[in-house]
Amino acid sequence: MEGILTDCVQNSLRYFMYRNAIFLCERLCAEFPSEVNLQLLATCYLQNNQAYAAYNILKGTQMALSRYLFAVACYQMDLLSEAEAALSPVNEPSAEIPNGAAGHYLMGLIYRYTDRRKNAIHHYKMALSIDPLLWAAYEELCMLGAAEEATAVFSEAAALCIQKQYLQNGLATQNLYLPNEDRNLVSSKSAGTEDISLRQLKHMQANNLRDIPGNYHGAAVLAAAASQPLNGGPSNASFYNTPSPITTQLSGVAPPPLCRNLQPNGPNLNMLGTDSSPKSTISSTIQAPRRKFVDEGKLRKISGRLFSDSGPRRSTRLAGEAGANANTSTTTVAGNGTTNSSKYLGGSKLSSVALRSVTLRKGQSWANENIDEGMRNEPFDDSRANTASTVSSSFPTSDTRSAVQEGTTVPIGGTAMNGSRIMTGASDLLGLLRILGEGYRMSCMYRCKDALDVYLKLPHKHYNTGWVLSQVGKAYFEVVDYLEAEHAFNLARRASPYSLEGMDIYSTVLYHLKEDMKLSYLAQELITTDRLAAQSWCAMGNCYSLQKDHETALKNFQRAVQLNPRFAYGHTLCGHEYVALEDFENGIRSYQSALRVDARHYNSWYGLGMVYLRQEKFEFSEHHFRMAFQINPHSSVIMSYLGTAMHALKRSGEAIEMMEKAILADKKNPLPMYQKANILLSLEKFDEALEVLEELKEYAPRESGVYALMGKIYKRRNMHEKAMLHFGLALDLKPSATDVATIKAAIEKLHVPDEIEDNLRLLISRSCESDLSFVGKSFTVDGNESITALLLR
Repeated sequence: MEGILTDCVQNSLRYFMYRNAIFLCERLCAEFPSEVNLQLLATCYLQNNQAYAAYNILKGTQMALSRYLFAVACYQMDLLSEAEAALSPVNEPSAEIPNGAAGHYLMGLIYRYTDRRKNAIHHYKMALSIDPLLWAAYEELCMLGAAEEATAVFSEAAALCIQKQYLQNGLATQNLYLPNEDRNLVSSKSAGTEDISLRQLKHMQANNLRDIPGNYHGAAVLAAAASQPLNGGPSNASFYNTPSPITTQLSGVAPPPLCRNLQPNGPNLNMLGTDSSPKSTISSTIQAPRRKFVDEGKLRKISGRLFSDSGPRRSTRLAGEAGANANTSTTTVAGNGTTNSSKYLGGSKLSSVALRSVTLRKGQSWANENIDEGMRNEPFDDSRANTASTVSSSFPTSDTRSAVQEGTTVPIGGTAMNGSRIMTGASDLLGLLRILGEGYRMSCMYRCKDALDVYLKLPHKHYNTGWVLSQVGKAYFEVVDYLEAEHAFNLARRASPYSLEGMDIYSTVLYHLKEDMKLSYLAQELITTDRLAAQSWCAMGNCYSLQKDHETALKNFQRAVQLNPRFAYGHTLCGHEYVALEDFENGIRSYQSALRVDARHYNSWYGLGMVYLRQEKFEFSEHHFRMAFQINPHSSVIMSYLGTAMHALKRSGEAIEMMEKAILADKKNPLPMYQKANILLSLEKFDEALEVLEELKEYAPRESGVYALMGKIYKRRNMHEKAMLHFGLALDLKPSATDVATIKAAIEKLHVPDEIEDNLRLLISRSCESDLSFVGKSFTVDGNESITALLLR
């Protein structure tokens, strides 16, 4: 009953019938109370998004897997201190982190969100050392700015590690799923090899399960299956279930073993007779319906040596097997289940499954299997048969380890693979991860142009996936190339219309491009797709912010962070809206909340710098801009504002150097050029300032502040006609009402130097006192008039 209930629960989880799984698992725990069954019940609740139920079920449990599941529940409930205590008990500081790589990854998350960066990095690296394919750990290291080069992480050594893990885990799983009587039969035939008892097998399998990252869905099932009463081979019902590919995704456990030439129910090969009658082909110790597995005429042509009419009963055969003479030309099947033409059996009823193996002469053998609907005859060559007979234990000794590495076949994803094929597959996969990892690492270091070059090395089929195109869009966004970013995100939406990856950044790109129609359509689509996703409400907030409805935008951003409190960008956008509403105190709180989630979120450091710049706290402003610059040293916008803060602190030399760096970083950004001209004017270097402004006009020909500043310089040089011309051009470009009044006052007092100086200072020095006259305005950059190129968001 326990095995049936366990199997039903696992099947329900496999097909996402969580209510049914919870109901049946409660029956299981009531009938057979054990911590292992409680683990399965907690798994059901976790998959049903009921972490609180799993928390209460597992509280106080001591098994390693229970502690891991309890920590997962605590993490989802934001009880990080309890999660840490479960994974690493205070009274046992040297205790091993449960569940291998997955446990270390979870511990890394806990340390990251409790602001212990070094500890988080250590556990992420431990997780990668155990499981080199744990991409999420490498992704976290990249976000923390502590990732090694992808070529070092996803190296050939990692491929060897993967090969070793798959061989060990695959062999252990094969041996675990053998029927008990056949396991005893095989061990009795394995002369000269290490004898492994059932208890040792269970212990080794438990150790292997701990090494499988994320393996908490299926471990309880395996443990329960191992504890079934030993009533013979037929008691292991799960052995006869055909696994679904979904099984391994849900459980993290390898599928049931492939069984070729394996004879759980067939007669002893040593007892083969010479009777060639057709009815001998269906003789079996298990009373199953008589079926014709192979055409009788074909069998006659193959050989005259077939099974005898009346084979001995299994119990008799097992009793005499230990002393039987093994001098036979047939290849015996090893206990590791690694025979060379194995296929896993289907059908859940023992009476519908019978397996035969007929060996006639060296080099020819057929594994005949009946899977309710038909048969499959598969020949295999002599060299493969010799490989199978070489390995006689699923836990090889040092003498046989080389044979295991080279010729052992294990089931992976429903396919039998040997060590060399595993190595080849692992190398190919790691080669792909090296490109993806290096591109992502470059993006997190904000070396976006290098990241774009790396992504171009990907095969076409991988480059045109939603995740990669979203990363390309983010890279273009960081280098302020919004048109290319919009194109990349548009392709990502076409490739994966159901994915929300990067859609928050896409909405910001459309915000900067002032594409209100596209932004509105995107927001509606995302809300329809998933109204409980933070990215959906982020897009909706950007839509309202573009319409200058900052209060409604703020509500949408608050909804985003309510759905996902660890959404750093959502907190930052809340801060931007508070600043737009002149609520600097709450704006500062929002930026600080974002930094608690992600200390490398440079947008929040930049936001704090802007707040302090507007409050004329220039020392604080310079500090926060410098922090943002240390994280993202390639942003011309951050360099420009850092130079502005330095200029306000009367450090004009350093400010000019910073502006020159900003101009080199992005020549299309008009902000550093304007600021450099402003600084040169304050130093009375009029000719140099005019040269910079003349160049700036090519990038921003419709910015009134540029012409107003040029008018100011010409006036200082007593060139009144040119000054009047540029003041007039500034008015023609429809500046804001305040700027219009200032420019008109300057024109009226063109011949009164002191008063003009005082009035124009309000217009020109605004960038130092609060914000630039450029900020939030549109510029014509390369013919694109709707680009807001100066304000980070």
